[in-house]
Amino acid sequence: MPIANFTLPGASAPSFPEAITSQSASGFVPPPATVPVRIVCRICAQLTTEMVMLASHRIQMRRDRRRTLCHIRQIAMYVCHVALQIPLCEIAKAFGRDRTTVGHACHVVEDRRDDPAFDEFVAVVERTVVSVFRSHGVFGNE
Repeated sequence: MPIANFTLPGASAPSFPEAITSQSASGFVPPPATVPVRIVCRICAQLTTEMVMLASHRIQMRRDRRRTLCHIRQIAMYVCHVALQIPLCEIAKAFGRDRTTVGHACHVVEDRRDDPAFDEFVAVVERTVVSVFRSHGVFGNE
């Protein structure tokens, strides 16, 4: 199911008197504000970065910084597509890349999941991202 925008409850709360009158008069509660896919992808990338920083050695990060950042971006793209079910073209716009680059990133991460340690790490990132966005009501019906 392609997702254009995510919804966060309470993101734009009306003032107190308006909330009471609109809710009690008609029983209708105004819909919450939506969060663009670009922001969701950035949050996912930041969560992935923080988790890599927790799991890796700082000395290794200094030596292979460019490669590490590329792997982080690939994992974030993969998680956005697999766990959050965001279409490749939307992820590409959010990361400033081409759709085929996102597809390549997904294939690279999928191929690397043969390694049990890497698979466990990606699974933890997926669970974390899903729990963050579920707790904010992003997955409305799921």
